[in-house]
Amino acid sequence: MIPTLLLVFDLIGIFVFALSGGVLAVRHRLDLFGVLVLACATAVTGGIVRDVLIGAIPPASLADWRYLATAMLAGVASFYWHGIIERLRNPVQLFDAAGLALFAVLGTGKALAFGLSPFAATLLGIITGIGGGIARDLLVVRTPVVLQHTELYAVAALVGCGIVAIAHALGWPQAPAMVVGALLCFGMRFMAIRRGWRLPVAG
Repeated sequence: MIPTLLLVFDLIGIFVFALSGGVLAVRHRLDLFGVLVLACATAVTGGIVRDVLIGAIPPASLADWRYLATAMLAGVASFYWHGIIERLRNPVQLFDAAGLALFAVLGTGKALAFGLSPFAATLLGIITGIGGGIARDLLVVRTPVVLQHTELYAVAALVGCGIVAIAHALGWPQAPAMVVGALLCFGMRFMAIRRGWRLPVAG
């Protein structure tokens, strides 16, 4: 039951991250192939880096056809129905926040399952969450969101990952910790978008 539930959440994360990449590709006037490439890169890069680092070879997104199929489905949806998606307020940021939250906690959970320490698992969870967004932004030649001082991005991922890692260290159930961690991560990212929360910068 739990592995099936994790797979479902993983595919949801793939879909929403791919939507953020697809919508951004449409905004940059890329063709259908470009939209699919950006959608897939956004959806799977973080997970591939995580799996390579923990020795889960081949990476899940390459071993299981459902991952890339889900990403391409989201890319096609963003290409043909981007007008509907754009009616949402800041759709790229909204989908990105959802993908960040899901990938961060799932990445931490998978790293813990492979025997990594809570600290190392937290770092890999952050990489899982931010890797796709970095790839997406670099492919359209813009400063990655995680490096922009106006955004609470990696910090939000850190909070979500930290909840999962602390729960594991204390022997608490992982499923509720993942839900709480994902909600906190998404909430922080959403409020950063809506309220302008940011980290201080050097004067």
